[in-house]
Formats: sequence, structure tokens, C-alpha cells
Amino acid sequence: MKEYLKTLIQSSSSPVEAHNLTREYLQALILQSLQRAGAMTTIAFHGGTALRFLYSLPRYSEDLDFALERNSVPYDFRFYLQAIRKDIESQGYTITLKVNDQKTVHSAFIRFTGLLYELKLSPHQDETLAVKLEVDTNPPAGAVLDTSLVRRHVLLNLQHHDRASLLAGKLHAILQGPYLKGRDLYDLIWYLSDKDWPSPNLVLLNNALNQTEWAGPTLTVENWREIIHSKVESISFEQALDDVRPFLGVSEDIGLMTKHNLLSLLK
Repeated sequence: MKEYLKTLIQSSSSPVEAHNLTREYLQALILQSLQRAGAMTTIAFHGGTALRFLYSLPRYSEDLDFALERNSVPYDFRFYLQAIRKDIESQGYTITLKVNDQKTVHSAFIRFTGLLYELKLSPHQDETLAVKLEVDTNPPAGAVLDTSLVRRHVLLNLQHHDRASLLAGKLHAILQGPYLKGRDLYDLIWYLSDKDWPSPNLVLLNNALNQTEWAGPTLTVENWREIIHSKVESISFEQALDDVRPFLGVSEDIGLMTKHNLLSLLK
């Protein structure tokens, strides 16, 4: 399967895009392994990479984020990681795992050392490309689940948060994240510019805000846009542009990412 990856990146317009495509292909292999290991019966995919795989978000994403939604089904984080190792190493890749499952959010870095050098994307033999995988084992209640069959490099059957719940997760990140990422702002513009996208799952959003000790008011159908509007008004878009620029599939989209455009969408 390395030959497929080598062919895939030959069409890249730049080394940055080749790097993004490489990571995305590895993400697809990891998702395929999780599916085969039975993880998709208990954990649900969400976050930016879920938007990319499920709804063709036109930006690349780094992490694979999941929520443990079905406690009645056996969940074994380390078993899933060993399944990933077995599957990926059988395809000729060498990986190492750095695991932390002692906190509420179980995390692992799946590291591919030497792959970028082999693909001629780095002059350094020891440079590592890592994919981070996280599972929130105590997610806020209220997410609505869906399952979708999609093809991105490989065929995947993914359990995930539905569209309203995905938007709720993004709004929570914008309101309560340690700092506001340009990727979150870009995603919000992408969400709001789709007039058919449903309103946020406010049950999930308010539960998430309460879990992270939100000091503001309860969000409602009437006020959520106003509250997000106030948050967006207070930030610097220049710094946000620097954050998201390397991940855009269409570089010209950066010109559409303005505070004026986002505030207009929020009205």
C-alpha cells in the first residue's frame, strides 16, 4: 500500500500538500483498523477530521477525535492500538506508540519515523510524522449518533456525531478552548455558509459548557448566534490566518476568511 501513497502524493501541488495528503492517508488506515477491531460500535467520531472524512471539509486536519458513547459495549483502548499496529505494520510501515490512558481523555501518538524521508518529503532520516488519537471517556451527554459509509482512500463505515452535534462541538471549542484556533474559525464559516446545515444541538452544547464550568448564560435558539458573535468580535484574525493557512486544500479560500464575513454569517 506504500505504492498507493507514493502515487497519491505525486499529484500534490506543493510539499505542504504532500505532507497533508500523507497524514490523511495514514488517518484513513487508522480508521480502517479501528473499524475492523470493533471500535466503531462504542466510540463516535467527531471534530475537524470527522468533518473532512464525512462531509469533505476543504481543509486538512491533524487529530482523530472520538467520544465514548456506548458504555454497554466493551471498550479497550490498548486493544485498539495493538490492532492498529498489527494492521499498519503488515503494510510495510514502521510505527511506535506513545500512550496515555490514565486520564479521562485517552490519547496516543502513532508515530511514523523515517516515512517522510522515504517519500522524499524530508531530508532527515529520523523525522517523525505523528497522528494523534484521542477518546473522551466521559463526554457530555446529549450527542445524537449516526453511521455513514464513506470512501476516502479506503472504504469506511464510521459511527459519528450527527451534523447538529458536530456543530455543537465546534461552538464549544470556540467558546471554551484555551485559545481560539484559526481552524475553528474557518470551520465555523464553512458550517454557517451552508444554509441547509441544522442548528446546533443545544442540549449537547450546554452540557459541554457546564462540564467545563462555563460562566456565561445558557445558550438558546434565540441567543447562541449573539454569544458567538461577541466572542468573534474580540479576536485577532491575523493570527488565526497563520494557524489555518497550511491546512487549506484550496489556498485561495484564505481570502474569504475575514471577520466581516463571519460576523455577517452570524447575524
